Amino acid sequence: MIPRIQKRGQRTIGLLYYLYGPGKFEEHTDPHLVASWDHNAPDPGRDASATLKQLQQLLDQPVENIDQAQRPRKHVWHLSVRNGPEDRILTDEEWGDVARRMVAAARIDDPETGAGCRWAAVRHADDHIHIIATLVREDGYKPDLDNDAARVQAQARALEAELGLRRLNKGDGTAAKRPTSAERHKAKRQGRERTAREELRETVRRAAAGARNEEEFFGRLTAAGLLIRTRKAPSGDLLGYKVALPDDRNKDDEPVFYPGARLAPDLSLPRIRERWSADHPDQAPSTGSPGRATPDSPSAARRRTASAVWTAITIVEQGDDAVAAAYIASAGEVLDALAKTSAAHTRRELRDAAFAFERASRSHVRAERGHDRALRQAARDLVHGGPALGRGEDGASTAMAIDMLFFLITATMHWHAKKGHAQQAAAARQAAEHLRSAYQAAAVQPLGVLYQRGRRLNRPLLQRQTVLLRAALPGLAEQILAEPGWYALAATIADAEAAGHDPATLLSDAVERRELDTADSVSDVLVWRLRRLADLPADASGAPEHGTVKGPSAMHPAAPRPTSPGRHRGEEAGGNTR
Repeated sequence: MIPRIQKRGQRTIGLLYYLYGPGKFEEHTDPHLVASWDHNAPDPGRDASATLKQLQQLLDQPVENIDQAQRPRKHVWHLSVRNGPEDRILTDEEWGDVARRMVAAARIDDPETGAGCRWAAVRHADDHIHIIATLVREDGYKPDLDNDAARVQAQARALEAELGLRRLNKGDGTAAKRPTSAERHKAKRQGRERTAREELRETVRRAAAGARNEEEFFGRLTAAGLLIRTRKAPSGDLLGYKVALPDDRNKDDEPVFYPGARLAPDLSLPRIRERWSADHPDQAPSTGSPGRATPDSPSAARRRTASAVWTAITIVEQGDDAVAAAYIASAGEVLDALAKTSAAHTRRELRDAAFAFERASRSHVRAERGHDRALRQAARDLVHGGPALGRGEDGASTAMAIDMLFFLITATMHWHAKKGHAQQAAAARQAAEHLRSAYQAAAVQPLGVLYQRGRRLNRPLLQRQTVLLRAALPGLAEQILAEPGWYALAATIADAEAAGHDPATLLSDAVERRELDTADSVSDVLVWRLRRLADLPADASGAPEHGTVKGPSAMHPAAPRPTSPGRHRGEEAGGNTR
């Protein structure tokens, strides 16, 4: 249940015309009263003899009864209360009770003293009502409306529990502004998947991901096809900006512009500049591993992203709050950049993950920028590396990056939950679900290749690796050996050993910083950690075979699908994940 207090107005009759009218898009059906300050109030929707003028005069009567100099300049209070599409349809009686509870919570009406304001609740759709009130009480005094928004929100949470509706989380004022009903209807009429406001917010966030200065930021906005207007001081200094979609126009055929701050609190120009101010202007570009992917290739960018994200997990779990908040904000930039450069088969889920995580990237904990440079650089590398092809090293390194990102987002979810940031924790959980799906799409091919290579290892080598595993990870070895993913891990251990690494040390390092007892597939987890720690190619399709079986004995069943990261026993209870 979402209550929203609208801007105060001056004309009671004007709002009544809207509430009882057809709506801007003919969406209003059967407008009628469900409750009011007086059981005998006229209802122009159900009583043919009643008029809007009569209802307006009765609502405004207490205002007219006081001296004009004492009247509020804007005396019309307006509250809409909307249920979600998954909620059941309430009856008129239930909506009437909702209205009475809301005006009491806002201190518009006080049934106990009988000295409240006059109000009426109009229903013109199944899922919501509008409450109109005039802000002078029957005794001539004006109501105390301080914190009325917080009080009606609290009342909504109580009503959700009593009426069996979806329980929403308490907000903290850091959320982006929701699209208005007019914007939603306009998007539907134009065949848009999202409103213009949401499309612009997503595009601006992607443009800001990893950008180092105004020139680069506005260049990306221009390249994305947005219309841009800037606001400058008399000195010529840039003060702000606003953007519009070229085909989103008003009734006068003019582009509809949105200031950055109206898209999201952290998209105002001053807040974006905070990211740039912490960057080193002389910071050298990242370099890739010698003899492998070129430094600016998509796969090299994804490998560096995986390393930066791995480090960030510990900071979010154990670091100072202000520093953790900076890493969380930059994690949003990495997700935006990864979605922007993803291959077709992972693009939708990654885009939805970034869109969901946007809410989790902000809280009242002010981020201390500068510590998060590695993540911001990772976002920059992803953008400059360009789109990934989705196969070979590109596809495998994408799976590796998503695997690491999943656990950073999960750590973010737990961080917000500890701080009582319910909306942000829920948004992080939603983003993690999208990352699970993206991981499965990205990992199926590279893990399948490793699985087949592991099945072809000769028996003596496989037995030696089994002994090594039991010695290095005695508490996890039997679980790993029982998993289908063991063969992919065996191939990875063989690759690491051939590259000159000590597999036992690598295995110990891989589990040291992150627990694994609750993972459904420990072997899948360790594959990516070992390949990252040993700097092995993420894609092993062209790797040399180590002790492989030749001939008919090499024929084995197809590789199983990869286990989604984070499918852990007891996860819903809020337990540790990985």
